[in-house]
Amino acid sequence: MTSMSPAGWSIALVTALVLSTGVANAQLPPGFDDGNDTWPTAVPAAACRPTDRVETGLQGEVTLQDRDDRRSTAGYNCNIDLLGQYQGDGAGFTSASYRNCVYVGSTFPHTNGVAVIDVSDPTHPQLTDTLSEPAMLSGTWESLKVNDKRGLLAGTGVPLVFGLGYISIYDVATDCAHPRLLNEGRGSLPGVRIPMITHEGAWSPDGNTYWASGQAWTSAIDVTDPTDPNVIWSAPAGLGEHGMAFTPDGDTMYMSTLAGMNILDTSAVQDRAAPGMTMHQLLPLRGYKHWHDGAISQHSIYVTYHGVPYVFNADEAGSGGVKLFDVSDPSQAHLRSTIKLAINLPEHMDRWAASASSSGFFGYESHYCSVDRTEDPKALACGWAQSGVRVFSVEDPDNIHEIAYFNPPAQTGKNDQLSNSQHVRFGGIAVPPISGTIAIAQSILNGQINGDNITRDGRIIGLDLSADWCMSPPEFRGNLLYVTCSDNGFMALRIDPSVYRP
Repeated sequence: MTSMSPAGWSIALVTALVLSTGVANAQLPPGFDDGNDTWPTAVPAAACRPTDRVETGLQGEVTLQDRDDRRSTAGYNCNIDLLGQYQGDGAGFTSASYRNCVYVGSTFPHTNGVAVIDVSDPTHPQLTDTLSEPAMLSGTWESLKVNDKRGLLAGTGVPLVFGLGYISIYDVATDCAHPRLLNEGRGSLPGVRIPMITHEGAWSPDGNTYWASGQAWTSAIDVTDPTDPNVIWSAPAGLGEHGMAFTPDGDTMYMSTLAGMNILDTSAVQDRAAPGMTMHQLLPLRGYKHWHDGAISQHSIYVTYHGVPYVFNADEAGSGGVKLFDVSDPSQAHLRSTIKLAINLPEHMDRWAASASSSGFFGYESHYCSVDRTEDPKALACGWAQSGVRVFSVEDPDNIHEIAYFNPPAQTGKNDQLSNSQHVRFGGIAVPPISGTIAIAQSILNGQINGDNITRDGRIIGLDLSADWCMSPPEFRGNLLYVTCSDNGFMALRIDPSVYRP
């Protein structure tokens, strides 16, 4: 082993302390107010391979020209290759995976249910089953989730924004390609509902609790016995509660809200403090963080850097991007950095609006992300709506940069062939996309754009599918990503090992 001088040891110790405390906030712009200011910069763009089919506009943009001349129907890639695909009839907002199997989210009024895909051979994904209980037929929205520890899949029925009472729980550990329904009565039988409002869902780490959030109400469902789910706690958990993450012990929840994050003590539910009784509060309320840069906080991811707890939080509207918070003091979440693409910056919101018009409610927004590992993560992959799938190096929280992207071929003109696509069913007549309304207004008021050019050729209605919606979390399998996008369905992608090694 090489020796080190006392000075060298001192430098190493100081470096380790700075990295481990997580309070340096080296990336924050001078004087930046993380509650009121807009993050002003994009992460450095990926350096692509010479043979890649790269974006022609701003980082993350599908340009008007590419849409009009249909270049976008060939897609874009940078350091990522498509290995195999099962398009089917499209995908809902979120899908889930377990081992070599993928469960494709369903969209109401699509009637087939949740498709089960075997990806044992990533170059030839195969449909092996279809889940057709009421919850699966009603549309799973953002509720379809897997608990790896217990090998359980659950989803709730959400026809449009909210759902009432249907949940199905499956054993996927025995044979992931053919899930077995466990709750054959309560929650799964037609007309036999449980008392909850649903929109989004998440598992406690131990797999004994499934949390259903309904924007205005959250319920904790005891699934210790997955054949007989029961609501054991139910109440509001924040304004516009959405997705959530937990500490590994399940005692702390990071709840995404309308424009912020609640940090809640969930130990009473986790420990079943009053077995058989509904608990009416989570005590104590440990912290609340809000911001104006972005809107409709989508979900959180709990990670640690050198043992210090952090949370990634994605905004699904307002071009807020993905924020990284130091949560070592749960009463004061400190912003460490923000991940944005160039198309998300205030001075580009006119291009954001014009180019994304005629392709639905969502423009170029982060939605769902995942990390390759929760302890000292190296990579973060996100579904970034019309910007496709984006992959970032997050090994150094003060030097986050993009390393790869894949924006799948636009399915222009194929609206009638994609009955399960959330993009087709929910995209509708939002021109420019409603998800950017606040950010566009702020840019106009601040003089960063003039607002004259925020629609595509003056269009005010229509849905041409000139860019897909990639909304579901890309899930890591070594160098592979399991991805579903609304129009392209399931895709197995390979990240070039020159930019990422698991």
